[in-house]
Amino acid sequence: MSYSDINGGLGFLDRSSLIEAELEALYLVGKVLSKSLNLHETLNAVLEVLNDQTGMERGMVALLDQQRGKMAVQVVHGLDSEVTDEISYQPGEGIVGAMLENGESIIIERIDREPEFLDRLGYYDQTLPFIAEPIIIGHLDPVGVIAAQPAASRLMFLHERSRFLKMVANLIAQSVRLSWEVEHEKQALTSERDQLRQAVQVSYGFDNIVGHTDIMRRVFEQVQQVSKWNTTVLIRGESGTGKELIANAIHYNSPRASDPFIKLNCAALPDNLLESELFGHEKGAFTGAVNQRKGRFEQADGGTIFLDEIGEISGTFQAKLLRVLQEGEFERVGGTRTMKVDVRVVAATNKNLEQEVEEGVFREDLYYRLNVMPINLPSLRERAEDIPDLARFLIDKIARKQGRKLEMTDSAIRVLMRYGWPGNVRELENCLERAAVMCSDGTIDPQVISMTGIEERLHTQGMQSVTKKRPAANFDDPELDERERVIAALEQSGWVQAKAARMLNMTPRQIAYRIQTLNINVQKY
Repeated sequence: MSYSDINGGLGFLDRSSLIEAELEALYLVGKVLSKSLNLHETLNAVLEVLNDQTGMERGMVALLDQQRGKMAVQVVHGLDSEVTDEISYQPGEGIVGAMLENGESIIIERIDREPEFLDRLGYYDQTLPFIAEPIIIGHLDPVGVIAAQPAASRLMFLHERSRFLKMVANLIAQSVRLSWEVEHEKQALTSERDQLRQAVQVSYGFDNIVGHTDIMRRVFEQVQQVSKWNTTVLIRGESGTGKELIANAIHYNSPRASDPFIKLNCAALPDNLLESELFGHEKGAFTGAVNQRKGRFEQADGGTIFLDEIGEISGTFQAKLLRVLQEGEFERVGGTRTMKVDVRVVAATNKNLEQEVEEGVFREDLYYRLNVMPINLPSLRERAEDIPDLARFLIDKIARKQGRKLEMTDSAIRVLMRYGWPGNVRELENCLERAAVMCSDGTIDPQVISMTGIEERLHTQGMQSVTKKRPAANFDDPELDERERVIAALEQSGWVQAKAARMLNMTPRQIAYRIQTLNINVQKY
């Protein structure tokens, strides 16, 4: 005979019927607790089982608020959370608060005869019993309370009911423990993510782009403005000028900063691998494709993709890339389903794309799609005045990496300013790292700099400058840049600096500074 057949469905004639009903209820409670990590939903479902299967009505669960140290009502069967959200008990306050302190079971035969009972919910039948059990994790102090009232027609066996409720409390305790552990791990991961995100934003912020010359200030202004929008950006400049650094600054200072930033060097892969790398592939698309794989565009969905060396892709692949830039659509290699993504594109190249368009090497439509917002990075020789600041910034960076204090003398910086740096900032950083390795006392002076091989390169540059045939130029020619004007004036003055200075309306000190900062090798006769 099933418990549901007794006395209209939920009456119990004897202990055996009650035990049978409670065992069935425990089985259902176990199933409920194993279904979800959403503690609120799970506790509601448990109270529903108690109400429907065992006649334990008006079930309530309160849990310890670990931050505020009080017992907060979580769920009450039959009441909306809007009613219960603000109900809580301090330690020692009422029946529930007392259980937080002593962890003892409570059986009240009639609520209206218990002066300590605080009916803050205004929900309980004052003429019925009230049974409550502490929720205890392991051997720790109570972390919660589960309570209920037996239905009016089923008031016998209160101690058996209390024992049953204790079993339910033990099952709930494990779910509470697991839920809290998951929540703590989630908070720890969130905190770590926020710290890493902050560290990345600091690492790739504008403070890491060094330069005070007019040409670099214009670059800063462009980067700050374009970061605010989703405009496609084409970063142009020689190798080693910091194109990837600018791409990082654009992404991490944009509204997409919390979303993925995916990078790919287009020159590093042939067409067939480049297509798979960017668009992904389906399982079995080619030999070795044993699993489906997302491409870089899918990985960057919602964020930014940085395509370095974009000028190196073939004409065939240019057409495939054009479709993604225009429509945001593509198919994985070997697939037929069209994928759609929301990705901001930042590309970079050191090639003259206009010339390649004229020669038919680079598609004109792709060029215009990429060249929406061009940012031109100057070479280091075009901003030689930034070398002192750059050198000190890089020395600080190397010092942090090596875990020691490094300093650089002014005379060493003057040596650096005499060199043309064909490898730009990358070459400067490599030179300084070699110097840091070679200096034992942490001071980088001209002697240490000479050990990096820069003196030989300076000599080579000087020889090339002397032997190079230069056509006579008029220093008043408006087509000449500043360096060419100074050289033209020096040539016309027979390399007499004072005379050249007068021709250019400068003081001898000003022209000497220009000769140094513009890396002009003075010829002597």
